[in-house]
Amino acid sequence: MSSRTARNVVVIMGGPSAEREVSLVSGRECAAALRGEGYTVTEIDAGPDLVEQLKRAAPDAVFNALHGRWGEDGCVQGILEWLRLPYSHSGVMASSVAMDKQKTKEIYRTYQLPFVDSIIADKGDVMAQHVMAPPYVIKPYNEGSSVGVYIVESGAKTPPVLSSDMPQNVMVEAYIPGREFTVTVLGDRALTVTEIITQGWYDYDAKYKEGGSRHVVPADIPSDIFEACMNYAVTAHNALECRGMSRTDFRWDEVRGLEGLFLLETNTQPGMTPTSLSPEQAAATGLSFGALCRWLVEDASCNR
Repeated sequence: MSSRTARNVVVIMGGPSAEREVSLVSGRECAAALRGEGYTVTEIDAGPDLVEQLKRAAPDAVFNALHGRWGEDGCVQGILEWLRLPYSHSGVMASSVAMDKQKTKEIYRTYQLPFVDSIIADKGDVMAQHVMAPPYVIKPYNEGSSVGVYIVESGAKTPPVLSSDMPQNVMVEAYIPGREFTVTVLGDRALTVTEIITQGWYDYDAKYKEGGSRHVVPADIPSDIFEACMNYAVTAHNALECRGMSRTDFRWDEVRGLEGLFLLETNTQPGMTPTSLSPEQAAATGLSFGALCRWLVEDASCNR
C-alpha cells in the first residue's frame, strides 16, 4: 500500500535517548494531529520490544517522532527498512551523518557551505587545559536539543569541569557572537527564516519551556542574509541527502555581514512540540500542524 493512501499509522516516540521527554511530547502532539486528520493511530514508546510492537501494529506507515540517539541517528531507520515499513523523515545514511556534527561539517565543506570551526577532543584533555582559545563551546558531537552544552567565555582562565555523563570524546567549537537563526526545509523548499531571541544561550530550557525564548517569524534581517539562510538550508538538506523535513541552524555575526553567517548543524528530526520551530514556520507559510503531519505521512517510504 502506498504511504499516500495509508490510514493506519504508528507514531514512535520516547526511546532511551537524553531527549526522551521531548520526544514523548512531540509524539503525542503528532498522534493527536493525525487522528484529527482522519488516521487510525497507534502510539509506541520505543523500547527493546519495538520490532514486536511494530509487527503487531502492522501499520501502513510509521511517523518517526523520536529525537536523539537511536531514533535520529540511523538505528531505528535501519529497523524500519528491514521490516519494509514506510517511514517519515530521513533514511539511514542521512540520519547517521547528520547526527554526527563533525561529519556534517565535512559535508558542508564539500559543498562550500560556511560552518563554525571545531575539533573533537578527549574529555580529559578538554578539562585539563584550553584546547582552543576562548571563547568556545563544548558539547557532545552526537546529541541534540542543546544537551550537555558548556560555554567558555573570553578571558576564562580554566576550562569547565564536565559532567560525568558527557561522552569521552566531545566537540569543541569556536563561539560565534551575534544572532541565532533557523530554517526548515520541507521536501525541496525552505519555509522561512526564524530569529530566536533568548536572555542567554539557546539551551534546553529555552527550547522547550513556555516563554523560554521568543521567535521572530519571519526574521527581520537584511534580504541578502535572509536569502542566504534559505539557500544554504536547502543546499545542506540536499547535500546530506535528507528526506521529508530538516532544519538547519545558523549563527550570524552581523558586524561581518554575509561573511559572518555560519551553519551550526542540520537536524533531520526537528522537534514537534507546541514551542517547536518547524511547526511554527509551517504555520507562518499557511500549513497547519495537522496538515504538516499529514504531509510527512504522505511522504513516507522505504529506501530513503
